[in-house]
Amino acid sequence: MTTEPAFVDCYGDLAERLTDEMLCIVPGLRVWRDEPVDEDALIVRLSGRKNVLVYMAFMSERVLRACPDLETIAYLSTGLATHGDLDAARAHGIRFEGVKGYGDRAVAEHAVTLALAGMKRIVEMDREVRRGGFRLIRTEELAGKTFGLLGLGGIGAETARIADALGANVIGWTPSGQSRGAPASMMSKEAVLQRADILSVHLALTPESTGFLGQAELAMLKPGVVLVNTARGGLIDEGALLDALRSGHVGHAALDVFETEPLAGDHPLCAMETVTLTPHSAWLTTQAIDRLLVAGLNLLRSHIDQTS
Repeated sequence: MTTEPAFVDCYGDLAERLTDEMLCIVPGLRVWRDEPVDEDALIVRLSGRKNVLVYMAFMSERVLRACPDLETIAYLSTGLATHGDLDAARAHGIRFEGVKGYGDRAVAEHAVTLALAGMKRIVEMDREVRRGGFRLIRTEELAGKTFGLLGLGGIGAETARIADALGANVIGWTPSGQSRGAPASMMSKEAVLQRADILSVHLALTPESTGFLGQAELAMLKPGVVLVNTARGGLIDEGALLDALRSGHVGHAALDVFETEPLAGDHPLCAMETVTLTPHSAWLTTQAIDRLLVAGLNLLRSHIDQTS
């Protein structure tokens, strides 16, 4: 058993981008360049350690209870509720902290790209050509459209700036009512739902926001609206969304996140022509990965300094 800090699951793109220069931020860091196969393997990696860096490993109550020496977890994510049992962490006195801001630009660009893909019917055209067809498909222009945002944190604000630069009329709603300097006209949630030609969701997933867009909220949307979600799948009632897509009330859904991930190949969304799907990869740019690693290592180092 050792007390040295550890990065317990550095794999995939993160392992490829992790450099010796980055590792100098936390001298003596033990790095596993793979994913633990199960909770028992994760517990072995955590055993005896006070401060750890985690990418995707889920910190369940069983894992946390089995690691009484653990004091801090620096998590390479913002949506902590989906990556660990936060109540158990508090109960065991473990500081569970994530990294913010690293993917704001990446996710914002992806959200606007999905909105454009829906408006321009890019996937539909691609399928048509691949089938040997050459049917001309009429589309819309973003300039002059009303781009609605639910949530104006770092990602939402960056999305507002890009949409504004492309000539859209940007409107927004946040729980706080603050625009934080984003170029968006602030309105009530109901007004945003009713006016948006494109609606992009940028809220945190909490018990209060789960199912935030249900049947009643989707019914408020303009017929033919393009709905974009790069936040968390649980924010939208999937059953209600499927009904709205089947009826045509939602003209297009462009989704990077889902209630259950990975999305099953036989899921009804996969068979719909008016849907664009990406695999929770909006944040995954080379630049964002580098920012994430540096920020995570600095967070881990601050934890070590505070607990030593």
